[in-house]
Amino acid sequence: MIIRTAEALRQLTCRILSAAGADRSNAQEVAEHLVLANLRGVDTHGIWHIPGYVKAIRAGQLAPEQKPGILEESHNTALISGNWTFGQVGARFAVEAAIRKASREQMALVGLVQAHHVGRLGHYAEMAAAERMISMVWVGGLSENKPRVMPFGGSRPLLHTNPIALGIPAGEEPPMVADFATSAISGVKVDNAYSRGESLPPGCIVDKEGRPTTDPADFFEGGGHTPFGQHKGWAVMLAAELLSRILLGSDSFADPQVSDEVLRHQGDTFLVFRADLFQPYSTFARRSDRMQQRVRAVPAAPGFDQVRVPGDPEVETQARREREGIPIAEDVWQRMVETAESLGINDC
Repeated sequence: MIIRTAEALRQLTCRILSAAGADRSNAQEVAEHLVLANLRGVDTHGIWHIPGYVKAIRAGQLAPEQKPGILEESHNTALISGNWTFGQVGARFAVEAAIRKASREQMALVGLVQAHHVGRLGHYAEMAAAERMISMVWVGGLSENKPRVMPFGGSRPLLHTNPIALGIPAGEEPPMVADFATSAISGVKVDNAYSRGESLPPGCIVDKEGRPTTDPADFFEGGGHTPFGQHKGWAVMLAAELLSRILLGSDSFADPQVSDEVLRHQGDTFLVFRADLFQPYSTFARRSDRMQQRVRAVPAAPGFDQVRVPGDPEVETQARREREGIPIAEDVWQRMVETAESLGINDC
């Protein structure tokens, strides 16, 4: 395991992305986002992605110097084009627009199309919560050319991991942030298990016949993810597709000459609304705090040390990693170093 500080990783990430063609502000935005994901313990959405981003830039599938822009808008809605730049840059632009509109109009819905990988969705829920806003994020459209998830009861992939996020602010307590793929496991974890020769937990994937398996090789031989929570997770996954790709009409903005096949039809929907819609924020915050405190006060079951609010593990992990440094798997670090060296950066 390699240990690095957050600042060292941010600087290296900026250097790599800048050398690959990103302008300074885009490189800094992406570096901050990826390293924060690692700090939070969401390593599947951290620096693991840097080699893939550089590969996409070289292939002409990611425009590293482009900026997002507004395609159409009303008082409380907007449709944003990421212009095929880094997804994190486009998504931040979209969330900031939603926050501005919701601050004036109570609620706002903003969509993002023509974007590359947007990263950790919890990042955007945290942005909204910091402004006393409740938020919901839905992502879909990743399956139009490369479906990866077997629908509940099915034996052929149809959708993708369709992540969602939800953020609810509080007062003295941290915001409640839920952020997860609607598949039983993320795609990165399947990739890592395959490259490392490891098995996956039961119930995460099936083979090409729809039979449960723990061998990640079966996934890449025509198998697929399973939805989390069986039929209930399948319903949430399908809702995410309808509330993103279908609602935004992102198919109309797909460009086979630019983005890769997974991200080409991607749609990202951000719903943001004020937490003080029906009561003063101070009252809402006090009640939100109290709810969290009630959750943590529940006695832990055997095998657990505490009942946690969604978002608590990330807060705890960040505090620890800020003290001790960020652990990086050796294969992930090796790919990072090789990418840096291919760009003339030899002092990692």
